[in-house]
Amino acid sequence: MNLEAIKAALESEVSGCRVEIVQNGSPSAQHSLLMAPEHALDIALHLRDAEMFCFDYCSNVTGIDWPGREITEKIKVRHIVDGVEQEVEESRKRESPAYLEAVYHLYSTQRRIGPLILRVRTTNRTDQVHLPSLTAVWRSAEFQEREIFDLFGIIFDGHPDMRRLLMWDGFMDHPMRKDYIEPDDYEYEPTAHDDVLKKAKVHQGGPGLL
Repeated sequence: MNLEAIKAALESEVSGCRVEIVQNGSPSAQHSLLMAPEHALDIALHLRDAEMFCFDYCSNVTGIDWPGREITEKIKVRHIVDGVEQEVEESRKRESPAYLEAVYHLYSTQRRIGPLILRVRTTNRTDQVHLPSLTAVWRSAEFQEREIFDLFGIIFDGHPDMRRLLMWDGFMDHPMRKDYIEPDDYEYEPTAHDDVLKKAKVHQGGPGLL
């Protein structure tokens, strides 16, 4: 079943939902479906339970950080050139919004199809970083959503145990974000060495650790 057919079926059978196909230009050509957060749980349940889908296994969930960036696009416009209207190509720049994204890879063990790749995005990457948890649909998403919360900062509403998984509770940042700056003290490093030792020397303002 291709993505166009899945998209059409979802929009027909899940009330109010809209799904967008996200093209992947890499050699893998693993195109995906982008869901709105407010419909993500209903879509997930339908993909799992509908007989035509039976996507019963979530193999992987990962996070992506998309900072705001400037995009240059080529567009065609009509101008008067030497008194004659002509179509010319111009470059225009626009700002792409910043957001965080969770990506789910699904398989149907019954129908032996997959992966189906689902995407869901936050409103921004600062104060509106909530997404619905899909752990209630696929239990295998539990630890992976926790990892995304820990390393990217997405808060999964409805998750049964939304705690940090790798970093400690008092840690204040998200190490997989693209603007993350490593600390210079590494006080948690048992034996400082190489670059860590150099940073420790600068941080302490002395001869460093021996």
